[in-house]
Amino acid sequence: MKITDISLQAKNPDRVNVSVDGTYRFSLDMFQVGELGVKLGKEYTDDELRALETESQFGKLYGRALEYCMLRPHSVREVRDYLYRKTLTKKYRDRQGEVKERQGYSPALTSRVLDKLQQKQYVSDENFARWWIENRNLTKGTSLRKLTAELRAKGVAGSIIEEVLGESDRTDEDELAKIIAKKRGKYADDQKLMSYLARQGFGYDDIKSALKDFG
Repeated sequence: MKITDISLQAKNPDRVNVSVDGTYRFSLDMFQVGELGVKLGKEYTDDELRALETESQFGKLYGRALEYCMLRPHSVREVRDYLYRKTLTKKYRDRQGEVKERQGYSPALTSRVLDKLQQKQYVSDENFARWWIENRNLTKGTSLRKLTAELRAKGVAGSIIEEVLGESDRTDEDELAKIIAKKRGKYADDQKLMSYLARQGFGYDDIKSALKDFG
């Protein structure tokens, strides 16, 4: 069987449609065409074409996962969960209103995609933790204990959290000052404010010291 046409997609100029023996067979992104050596007139066996179809699916999923990663930094667990959802079979209605099923991607492909994203450093728990600590409630204030709990919930290892917090300039003293400046007027007495701050993960001694500084 022979490649008889390679044409740019109208909706996505970064991908091409590949036809075999005059019939559309699969699509590839522009990089895959070169990497896989796909060109007009080249002949393939059935097994080789099925392998190319798998690469087509890989390219589509990798592109979607990359777009997801570009929205903001994500932890490895978040991306793994995103990719897992892509393995699920979904129901949809066609133009005639008939309910049909769309098969999800194979777990083997999602694993390959995650591996490549990590190799390219598009997904990194270290980078994600740095971003989270540098940006999370920066003006409102957040205790280091709360930051740690949030990162753990995102699947980041304790050793990474400890390392990145050690690099940060954020301190509970500074974070307390931010919150007290914003919240003190909303509480009738210091005891209620202290209870609120304790629920945010701050230590009792730090809270007393910070309130004393505010006079």
